[in-house]
Amino acid sequence: MAHQNTSDLIESYIKKILEENEMIEIRRIEMADLFNCVPSQINYVINTRFTIQRGYLVESKRGGGGYIRIAKVRISDKRHMLDQINQLFDETISEKDSFSIIQKLYEDKMITKKEGNLMLSAIAKSTLNYSDLEGHIRARILRSFLERLSYEDGK
Repeated sequence: MAHQNTSDLIESYIKKILEENEMIEIRRIEMADLFNCVPSQINYVINTRFTIQRGYLVESKRGGGGYIRIAKVRISDKRHMLDQINQLFDETISEKDSFSIIQKLYEDKMITKKEGNLMLSAIAKSTLNYSDLEGHIRARILRSFLERLSYEDGK
């Protein structure tokens, strides 16, 4: 059995709950107690693994009655979803964020595994390593992919 760190366990726990519910509310302190960690680790997991690029909406309220609300994004219209993804980045995008977007496209069955792997290789740091221009070139390539995907269905 593979060894999982606390962050992986927290992520798995939240995802399992989200399989059965469209939206969940959690309290940082209760989650921290459950996983015997500090509340900032709960924040870390949510901020890095439950992003819009990965298909989650997160709302947070701090204070005594504070909570974190997490909802899985479900968009029925392919064109609308591609437009929303396109708005997630401007002139430049990091390799990490672009990989998350491509992973989401694959998970939502908008691209095949082969298409995803081709996209990943085209925007990889090792392919685009041109110092200052890397993020700009990656953003342009990703926008072209998204535009092409939006025209495939004619929607």
